[in-house]
Amino acid sequence: MSNLSRPALAGLLALGLCNAASALEHAHWSYAGKTGPAEWAALAPDNQLCKTGQQQSPIDLHAAKARAPASHDVAIRYGRAAGRLVNNGHTLELDLAGPSDNLVVHQGVEHRLAQFHFHTPSEHRLEGRAFPMELHLVNKSADGGIAVVGVLIREGRKNGALAPIFAGPPKAGAAGRDLQIDLAALLPADRKALRYTGSLTTPPCTEQVHWMVLEQPIEMSAGQIAAFRRLFPDNHRPVQPLNGREPVEENAGE
Repeated sequence: MSNLSRPALAGLLALGLCNAASALEHAHWSYAGKTGPAEWAALAPDNQLCKTGQQQSPIDLHAAKARAPASHDVAIRYGRAAGRLVNNGHTLELDLAGPSDNLVVHQGVEHRLAQFHFHTPSEHRLEGRAFPMELHLVNKSADGGIAVVGVLIREGRKNGALAPIFAGPPKAGAAGRDLQIDLAALLPADRKALRYTGSLTTPPCTEQVHWMVLEQPIEMSAGQIAAFRRLFPDNHRPVQPLNGREPVEENAGE
């Protein structure tokens, strides 16, 4: 029999319920099973858009169905980037160190590169086709807007620009390491992109994200792709309904 008074027991019960609610709110998510994409909305109150959102990403993109732009609204201005490579348990991510001079201009607004990361297989599809991997370069404006450049990756030659990342990538929980990457050498020569309004592809699936998915893929070697898949065999969200959205095809160069 407990020696605690009724008020004390009630207080502990309330604290336990509070802690349980907090644990639910910050529930772990994954890419499979009971915490996979189909269950994200049930894991936390902030994740409801993962189920109810009408502008979710990724999507299947078709150039033949894309609209022409009314004006030249986007530009990618990337050079060298320095940051810390980490394994956050969901992907390999390079977090840039300090304010970045690498930016995306979307409809006159500058979005500065904050980080980039990888998915396998690709999250977006192009003409119904999935690729072995996809690179997401996440850019943020001063007012909190998000613009993401998606780069599809096919198997081919070794990617020299990405070699520092896939030569001994860190495991989850390990200390990150500082790297420099030449983003200009990484991106394809052809900057033709399919642009649309979508969402984050991870919880909480926030919408009003400006997506620019480049149509020309880059290459990584079979060994580089295997190095990533040893850490993350599958970390992609399935394609989402278009819900009437019509992507715009546009050259994202200067």
